[in-house]
Amino acid sequence: MPSVSESGCTVHYTAIGSGPGLVFIHGTGATGNSNWGHLANSFTDQRTVILPDYSGSGATTDPGGALTIELLARQVSAVARAAAAGPVDLVGFSLGAEVAAALAALEPGLIRRLVLVAGWPDSADARLQLGIKLWLKLYETNPSGFSELSTLLGFSPPFLKKIGPAGVAFLARWQPESGIRRQLLLDLKIDLRSLLPQIIAPALVIGCTQDQLVPVHNAVALHEAIPGSRYQAFDSGHMVLLEQTEAFTATLRNFLFSENI
Repeated sequence: MPSVSESGCTVHYTAIGSGPGLVFIHGTGATGNSNWGHLANSFTDQRTVILPDYSGSGATTDPGGALTIELLARQVSAVARAAAAGPVDLVGFSLGAEVAAALAALEPGLIRRLVLVAGWPDSADARLQLGIKLWLKLYETNPSGFSELSTLLGFSPPFLKKIGPAGVAFLARWQPESGIRRQLLLDLKIDLRSLLPQIIAPALVIGCTQDQLVPVHNAVALHEAIPGSRYQAFDSGHMVLLEQTEAFTATLRNFLFSENI
Protein backbone atom coordinates (compact mmCIF):
# COMPACT_ATOMS: atom_id res chain seq x y z
CA MET A 1 0.00 0.00 0.00
CA PRO A 2 1.50 3.38 -0.99
CA SER A 3 1.94 6.17 1.54
CA VAL A 4 2.85 9.84 1.83
CA SER A 5 4.40 11.88 4.63
CA GLU A 6 2.53 14.88 5.99
CA SER A 7 2.95 16.83 9.25
CA GLY A 8 4.99 14.06 10.84
CA CYS A 9 2.45 11.42 9.78
CA THR A 10 2.75 8.51 7.37
CA VAL A 11 -0.57 8.33 5.55
CA HIS A 12 -1.44 5.11 3.74
CA TYR A 13 -3.90 4.84 0.88
CA THR A 14 -5.20 2.65 -1.94
CA ALA A 15 -5.47 3.84 -5.56
CA ILE A 16 -7.14 1.94 -8.42
CA GLY A 17 -8.39 2.80 -11.88
CA SER A 18 -7.30 5.60 -14.19
CA GLY A 19 -8.29 9.14 -15.06
CA PRO A 20 -8.86 12.19 -12.86
CA GLY A 21 -8.73 11.58 -9.14
CA LEU A 22 -11.78 10.67 -7.07
CA VAL A 23 -11.04 10.61 -3.34
CA PHE A 24 -13.38 8.83 -0.91
CA ILE A 25 -12.92 9.72 2.78
CA HIS A 26 -14.08 7.24 5.41
CA GLY A 27 -15.96 7.82 8.65
CA THR A 28 -15.20 7.29 12.32
CA GLY A 29 -13.68 3.92 13.22
CA ALA A 30 -13.45 2.78 9.60
CA THR A 31 -10.89 2.71 6.78
CA GLY A 32 -11.09 3.72 3.17
CA ASN A 33 -11.57 0.12 2.14
CA SER A 34 -14.07 -0.85 4.83
CA ASN A 35 -16.39 2.08 4.02
CA TRP A 36 -15.84 2.42 0.29
CA GLY A 37 -14.19 -0.74 -1.04
CA HIS A 38 -17.48 -2.38 -2.04
CA LEU A 39 -18.32 0.40 -4.51
CA ALA A 40 -14.88 1.61 -5.61
CA ASN A 41 -14.93 -0.41 -8.84
CA SER A 42 -18.14 1.37 -9.88
CA PHE A 43 -16.07 4.49 -10.62
CA THR A 44 -12.79 3.16 -12.04
CA ASP A 45 -14.08 3.37 -15.62
CA GLN A 46 -13.70 7.16 -15.44
CA ARG A 47 -11.63 7.94 -12.36
CA THR A 48 -8.58 7.01 -10.37
CA VAL A 49 -10.29 6.00 -7.13
CA ILE A 50 -8.24 6.97 -4.06
CA LEU A 51 -9.01 5.63 -0.58
CA PRO A 52 -6.89 7.28 2.14
CA ASP A 53 -6.77 6.19 5.78
CA TYR A 54 -6.44 9.23 8.02
CA SER A 55 -4.97 9.19 11.54
CA GLY A 56 -6.37 6.48 13.78
CA SER A 57 -7.22 4.13 10.92
CA GLY A 58 -5.45 1.49 8.86
CA ALA A 59 -1.66 1.51 8.80
CA THR A 60 -1.44 5.31 9.00
CA THR A 61 0.80 6.50 11.83
CA ASP A 62 1.30 9.85 13.54
CA PRO A 63 2.96 11.28 16.66
CA GLY A 64 -0.25 10.86 18.70
CA GLY A 65 -2.27 13.44 20.57
CA ALA A 66 -5.58 15.10 19.82
CA LEU A 67 -6.78 15.09 16.22
CA THR A 68 -7.94 18.18 14.36
CA ILE A 69 -9.98 18.55 11.20
CA GLU A 70 -7.15 20.63 9.73
CA LEU A 71 -4.64 17.81 10.28
CA LEU A 72 -6.88 15.22 8.63
CA ALA A 73 -7.57 17.61 5.75
CA ARG A 74 -3.82 18.06 5.20
CA GLN A 75 -3.38 14.29 5.18
CA VAL A 76 -6.08 13.81 2.53
CA SER A 77 -4.67 16.70 0.51
CA ALA A 78 -1.21 15.11 0.49
CA VAL A 79 -2.67 11.80 -0.67
CA ALA A 80 -4.72 13.47 -3.41
CA ARG A 81 -1.68 15.31 -4.75
CA ALA A 82 0.47 12.19 -4.67
CA ALA A 83 -2.05 9.86 -6.31
CA ALA A 84 -3.61 12.04 -9.01
CA ALA A 85 -2.78 14.96 -11.28
CA GLY A 86 -4.84 18.11 -11.19
CA PRO A 87 -8.03 18.82 -9.23
CA VAL A 88 -9.88 15.87 -7.70
CA ASP A 89 -13.47 15.00 -6.91
CA LEU A 90 -14.00 14.52 -3.18
CA VAL A 91 -16.59 12.37 -1.40
CA GLY A 92 -16.73 12.24 2.39
CA PHE A 93 -18.91 10.16 4.70
CA SER A 94 -19.72 11.10 8.33
CA LEU A 95 -16.45 12.33 9.89
CA GLY A 96 -15.08 12.06 6.35
CA ALA A 97 -17.68 14.61 5.25
CA GLU A 98 -16.29 17.01 7.85
CA VAL A 99 -12.77 16.48 6.56
CA ALA A 100 -13.91 16.89 2.95
CA ALA A 101 -15.77 20.13 3.69
CA ALA A 102 -12.76 21.59 5.50
CA LEU A 103 -10.41 20.62 2.69
CA ALA A 104 -12.71 22.11 0.04
CA ALA A 105 -12.80 25.39 1.99
CA LEU A 106 -9.07 25.53 2.74
CA GLU A 107 -7.79 24.40 -0.68
CA PRO A 108 -10.45 25.36 -3.22
CA GLY A 109 -8.11 24.91 -6.17
CA LEU A 110 -7.67 21.22 -5.37
CA ILE A 111 -11.36 20.26 -5.47
CA ARG A 112 -13.40 19.90 -8.65
CA ARG A 113 -16.67 18.55 -7.18
CA LEU A 114 -17.67 17.78 -3.61
CA VAL A 115 -20.11 15.29 -2.06
CA LEU A 116 -20.82 15.32 1.68
CA VAL A 117 -22.73 12.33 3.09
CA ALA A 118 -24.34 12.30 6.56
CA GLY A 119 -22.32 15.26 7.77
CA TRP A 120 -22.96 18.14 10.15
CA PRO A 121 -21.92 21.82 10.36
CA ASP A 122 -20.97 21.74 14.04
CA SER A 123 -21.20 19.37 16.99
CA ALA A 124 -23.50 21.44 19.20
CA ASP A 125 -26.60 19.35 18.43
CA ALA A 126 -27.71 17.77 21.73
CA ARG A 127 -28.73 14.41 20.30
CA LEU A 128 -25.55 14.14 18.26
CA GLN A 129 -23.52 14.84 21.40
CA LEU A 130 -25.46 12.24 23.39
CA GLY A 131 -25.01 9.54 20.77
CA ILE A 132 -21.27 10.10 20.33
CA LYS A 133 -20.65 10.28 24.08
CA LEU A 134 -22.54 7.02 24.63
CA TRP A 135 -20.64 5.45 21.75
CA LEU A 136 -17.36 6.55 23.36
CA LYS A 137 -18.37 5.35 26.83
CA LEU A 138 -19.31 1.90 25.55
CA TYR A 139 -16.11 1.64 23.51
CA GLU A 140 -14.11 2.22 26.68
CA THR A 141 -16.17 0.00 28.99
CA ASN A 142 -18.21 -2.53 27.01
CA PRO A 143 -16.80 -3.41 23.56
CA SER A 144 -19.61 -5.80 22.64
CA GLY A 145 -22.19 -3.19 23.69
CA PHE A 146 -20.33 -0.67 21.56
CA SER A 147 -20.64 -2.86 18.47
CA GLU A 148 -24.32 -3.53 19.16
CA LEU A 149 -25.04 0.18 19.58
CA SER A 150 -23.15 0.88 16.34
CA THR A 151 -25.54 -1.44 14.51
CA LEU A 152 -28.59 0.05 16.23
CA LEU A 153 -27.62 3.65 15.45
CA GLY A 154 -26.01 3.01 12.08
CA PHE A 155 -28.82 1.26 10.23
CA SER A 156 -32.53 1.91 9.75
CA PRO A 157 -35.19 -0.38 11.28
CA PRO A 158 -36.45 -1.54 7.85
CA PHE A 159 -32.93 -2.52 6.80
CA LEU A 160 -32.28 -4.48 10.00
CA LYS A 161 -35.64 -6.22 9.60
CA LYS A 162 -34.74 -7.10 6.02
CA ILE A 163 -31.40 -8.72 6.86
CA GLY A 164 -32.85 -10.63 9.80
CA PRO A 165 -31.29 -11.90 13.04
CA ALA A 166 -28.28 -13.51 11.36
CA GLY A 167 -27.46 -10.34 9.45
CA VAL A 168 -27.88 -8.17 12.52
CA ALA A 169 -25.64 -10.49 14.53
CA PHE A 170 -22.99 -10.25 11.83
CA LEU A 171 -23.08 -6.44 11.81
CA ALA A 172 -23.00 -6.34 15.62
CA ARG A 173 -19.61 -8.08 15.59
CA TRP A 174 -17.99 -5.04 13.94
CA GLN A 175 -14.60 -4.16 15.39
CA PRO A 176 -13.55 -0.54 14.89
CA GLU A 177 -10.10 0.76 14.10
CA SER A 178 -7.75 1.14 17.06
CA GLY A 179 -7.70 4.94 16.85
CA ILE A 180 -11.45 5.38 17.10
CA ARG A 181 -11.28 6.99 20.53
CA ARG A 182 -9.28 9.92 19.12
CA GLN A 183 -11.69 10.20 16.21
CA LEU A 184 -14.74 10.20 18.50
CA LEU A 185 -13.23 12.96 20.61
CA LEU A 186 -12.79 14.97 17.42
CA ASP A 187 -16.42 14.28 16.44
CA LEU A 188 -17.52 15.98 19.65
CA LYS A 189 -15.79 19.30 18.98
CA ILE A 190 -16.19 20.00 15.26
CA ASP A 191 -17.26 23.47 14.15
CA LEU A 192 -17.10 24.17 10.41
CA ARG A 193 -19.44 27.15 10.38
CA SER A 194 -16.76 29.69 9.53
CA LEU A 195 -15.34 27.52 6.73
CA LEU A 196 -18.49 26.39 4.93
CA PRO A 197 -19.24 29.75 3.20
CA GLN A 198 -15.76 29.56 1.64
CA ILE A 199 -16.56 26.42 -0.38
CA ILE A 200 -16.75 27.25 -4.09
CA ALA A 201 -16.74 23.76 -5.67
CA PRO A 202 -20.08 22.44 -6.92
CA ALA A 203 -21.37 20.53 -3.91
CA LEU A 204 -23.96 17.84 -3.23
CA VAL A 205 -25.04 17.23 0.36
CA ILE A 206 -26.73 13.90 1.12
CA GLY A 207 -28.89 13.44 4.22
CA CYS A 208 -30.39 10.23 5.58
CA THR A 209 -33.95 10.61 6.86
CA GLN A 210 -33.72 7.67 9.28
CA ASP A 211 -30.26 8.55 10.58
CA GLN A 212 -30.12 7.89 14.34
CA LEU A 213 -26.45 8.83 14.69
CA VAL A 214 -26.35 12.17 12.84
CA PRO A 215 -29.98 13.35 12.73
CA VAL A 216 -30.89 14.50 9.24
CA HIS A 217 -31.49 18.14 10.19
CA ASN A 218 -27.72 18.40 10.55
CA ALA A 219 -27.23 17.53 6.88
CA VAL A 220 -29.88 20.07 5.93
CA ALA A 221 -28.05 22.73 7.95
CA LEU A 222 -24.79 21.73 6.28
CA HIS A 223 -26.38 22.17 2.85
CA GLU A 224 -27.85 25.55 3.80
CA ALA A 225 -24.44 26.82 4.90
CA ILE A 226 -22.68 25.97 1.58
CA PRO A 227 -23.42 28.53 -1.15
CA GLY A 228 -25.13 27.00 -4.18
CA SER A 229 -25.02 23.43 -2.89
CA ARG A 230 -27.55 20.80 -3.86
CA TYR A 231 -29.35 18.57 -1.37
CA GLN A 232 -30.68 15.03 -1.72
CA ALA A 233 -32.29 12.88 0.97
CA PHE A 234 -32.24 9.09 1.13
CA ASP A 235 -34.77 7.13 3.16
CA SER A 236 -31.99 5.33 4.98
CA GLY A 237 -30.07 5.04 8.20
CA HIS A 238 -26.62 6.54 8.64
CA MET A 239 -24.94 3.79 6.60
CA VAL A 240 -26.64 4.70 3.33
CA LEU A 241 -23.61 3.52 1.36
CA LEU A 242 -24.42 -0.02 2.56
CA GLU A 243 -28.20 0.18 2.84
CA GLN A 244 -28.78 1.60 -0.65
CA THR A 245 -25.51 0.96 -2.46
CA GLU A 246 -26.96 0.84 -5.99
CA ALA A 247 -29.07 4.01 -5.76
CA PHE A 248 -26.33 5.80 -3.82
CA THR A 249 -23.71 4.90 -6.43
CA ALA A 250 -25.99 6.06 -9.25
CA THR A 251 -26.50 9.40 -7.50
CA LEU A 252 -22.76 9.90 -7.11
CA ARG A 253 -22.04 9.01 -10.74
CA ASN A 254 -24.76 11.35 -11.97
CA PHE A 255 -23.38 14.27 -9.97
CA LEU A 256 -19.68 13.63 -10.45
CA PHE A 257 -19.73 12.72 -14.13
CA SER A 258 -22.40 15.09 -15.45
CA GLU A 259 -21.15 17.89 -17.64
CA ASN A 260 -23.99 20.18 -16.57
CA ILE A 261 -23.51 21.33 -12.98
